Amino acid sequence: MTDEDLIRAALDAAAAVGPRDVPIGAVVLGADGTELARAANAREELGDPTAHAEILALRAAARVLGDGWRLEGATLAVTVEPCTMCAGALVMARVARVVFGAWEPKTGAVGSLWDVVRDRRLTHRPQVRGGVLAEECADLLEGFFARQR
Repeated sequence: MTDEDLIRAALDAAAAVGPRDVPIGAVVLGADGTELARAANAREELGDPTAHAEILALRAAARVLGDGWRLEGATLAVTVEPCTMCAGALVMARVARVVFGAWEPKTGAVGSLWDVVRDRRLTHRPQVRGGVLAEECADLLEGFFARQR
């Protein structure tokens, strides 16, 4: 899959979000390129502040692998730049690569506001590619927030 294909899959995952949740989707591919998991934001639906799409997808991928929490060699694609919680989880899960769509200048932790995943003090630093289909991903968010107003 190309990075654009990955972000399209994440956009498909975002389409499954509940009506009150911010439409963010994430997909995890295993080291062999097979899809392990996909998830949408579910903070409102689950009443769980940690139920970001990335966290839910990482948890599901680890369950699919069934051999622990390490997702070495995996790629996570998400429609929006991960926050500090999600960036930390990606590092702790040993994800090899992160691909994301829209930049998030207010809370982004993978290059815009912070750069958690490339902090040299950490023992694991995934590769990052941001801005893939950024306009399409940003449009999804802008449409959601316009309807909220």
